[in-house]
Amino acid sequence: MTPTDPLAQLNPLREAQPIGWWPPAPGWWLAAVLLLLAACWALWWLWRRHRRNAYRRQGLAQLAAITGEWQAHGDSAATLADTNALLKAVALQAYPAREVAAATGAAWCELLNRGMDNRHQFSAATLQAQYHPQADASDVDAHLQRARYWIRHHRGQHD
Repeated sequence: MTPTDPLAQLNPLREAQPIGWWPPAPGWWLAAVLLLLAACWALWWLWRRHRRNAYRRQGLAQLAAITGEWQAHGDSAATLADTNALLKAVALQAYPAREVAAATGAAWCELLNRGMDNRHQFSAATLQAQYHPQADASDVDAHLQRARYWIRHHRGQHD
């Protein structure tokens, strides 16, 4: 008897079948559901934010029209009056009506300046210049810039 190699008598090893990607494990299903819920919440939040800021977009469009009128005609009293009326309309959308409607003079200036840094604060003199027979045109451009900044950056009741 001749001794044979015992390893040569073994059958070849069977390889395991590759693991398929379908169906996913329960953890992946949970991750997919959570990701879908997060995406739906983000879209809902963006849609609400877009709707909530519609008054800002309208205000900026009206301010652009007022600026165009100012550049075309140079009527500082009308520009200041129109800008002040626009600021009041925008503020009525952002704050309680009883707080905005009653605000005049220093109270109106304080309401507009609330939360603004010193570079973008309105002056009471410019806000009331529309009531003077000859409004000073020197500060109208700066006033329009402040109004644009305020419309974009004020913190309203719902912000």
